[in-house]
Amino acid sequence: MRKEETKKVVREGYAKIAKQDSSCCVPIDSCCGSTDLAQDISKTIGYTEEELQAVPEGANLGLGCGNPIALASLSEGETVLDLGSGAGFDCFLAADKVGKNGKVIGVDMTPEMIEKARENAQKGNYGNVEFRLGEIENLPVADNSIDVVISNCVINLSPDKRGVFMESFRALKPGGRLMISDIVLLKELPDFIKNSIEAYIGCLSGAILKDEYIEAIREAGFHEVNIVDETSFPIEFMANDPTAKALIDNLKIPSEKVKEVASSVISIKVCGIKPNETT
Repeated sequence: MRKEETKKVVREGYAKIAKQDSSCCVPIDSCCGSTDLAQDISKTIGYTEEELQAVPEGANLGLGCGNPIALASLSEGETVLDLGSGAGFDCFLAADKVGKNGKVIGVDMTPEMIEKARENAQKGNYGNVEFRLGEIENLPVADNSIDVVISNCVINLSPDKRGVFMESFRALKPGGRLMISDIVLLKELPDFIKNSIEAYIGCLSGAILKDEYIEAIREAGFHEVNIVDETSFPIEFMANDPTAKALIDNLKIPSEKVKEVASSVISIKVCGIKPNETT
């Protein structure tokens, strides 16, 4: 798909998720809308019960693949930017950590998600959180204005990942940190997955090879780029988890192909630092 077509497909897919209150990294028509499922997914990928209870109802759609807040070591008074903020889940967790003297900015390209996030912010009385409509390849924030950039299973959806990392670098203050969770590949996916629109919305076919992903961060100018955690997608998870099972069923994937796909996909947590002096 061309870049603009890809963005349109993703935007439309996530608009439907926002309207349905669904927990999905899966095709839209298989979303079950279960809050319990969203909670279960979030616990699996690293969120604590305390964190899940701390956010407004409806903020957690179960869309992530890790917990970048646990990774970010946020401090009081910092300004945080969340790329692909969805209904605001990570933004609200970050807001609690940076306190009333800090600020959290969530950016999402789906108007329905922005509307939902703003409603959630109002419900939770979050005065230090702001949501802006925009694309992560062209961030609506000033140069050198952000202390920490976070993102959770969103950059894999972008058709211009290098552009995302360059924009993140621009937005960060010197010494600022990049802390992201995302889906990457250990080997190329088979064509029937790569060419599937459902798999794109399901966070799979937009993913790139791990080494290519890390190199794109370094090329943007980040130093000390490290993978701090790496989690495989075991075949049992893909076969039994309702979200993964829905993707498999919708694409009519034979069991031997499921093993092939499962062995290719991993979740990573990555950090990087914008140097104090750019050269």
